[in-house]
Amino acid sequence: MQLFYNPLLDNSVTQFTFPPEESKHIAKVLRKKEGDIVHITNGKGYRYEAEILVSDPKRCRATIVSKHKTIPKRYALHMVVAPTKMNDRYEWFLEKATEIGVDGITPIICDHSERKVVKQERMERVLQSAMKQSLQTVLPKLNPAISFRDFLEQEQTGLKFIAHCDDGEKMELKRKVISDMDITILIGPEGDFSKEEIDLARKKGYIPISLGNTRLRTETAAIVACTTVAIINS
Repeated sequence: MQLFYNPLLDNSVTQFTFPPEESKHIAKVLRKKEGDIVHITNGKGYRYEAEILVSDPKRCRATIVSKHKTIPKRYALHMVVAPTKMNDRYEWFLEKATEIGVDGITPIICDHSERKVVKQERMERVLQSAMKQSLQTVLPKLNPAISFRDFLEQEQTGLKFIAHCDDGEKMELKRKVISDMDITILIGPEGDFSKEEIDLARKKGYIPISLGNTRLRTETAAIVACTTVAIINS
């Protein structure tokens, strides 16, 4: 099944026109004809079935014939991850985290961050593509990049963890996750969090955790964390 994305769809819409790029894909690549059914999500938990009225490479038009509401998860996972030096590694994290089922992502700029600028629009496209590819109906919320210290001033609900490589007492994430509770996990840059950042996070209620016995890359650590939370809540 091919899934399309249209954030403007809601339950009041009965007919709509696909943008030129998707119209071309439907008419030229998929060779859909009038009367064929296509599937669309608005990224907000709904999947729609639509019948093609006009199969035009520039303006493909369709009418909604049915809708389905996805049962929401009982918890929300917020991954707060420092940008990696190479963009493609962070995009890999975005893609895989979306497939696994992350709800929110915030890029954080840390003391040891080598990359301090992120391309928000490009990241949004990666998330949309991963959502469609994995046939999901909820688009993760991508928050603007923010400094580590400014992020800690924001209120977060549920469990709060920070994964770091510094010495000190840490619990394995899988032993601290509680089913059906919201979770926020901080993952640092390649150079890890600074000692000052770790201390500040602990003062703000973030619990130090370990993701295993080996040192992981930023994007790998983030995916291990996502997977652990998903397994505990499965």
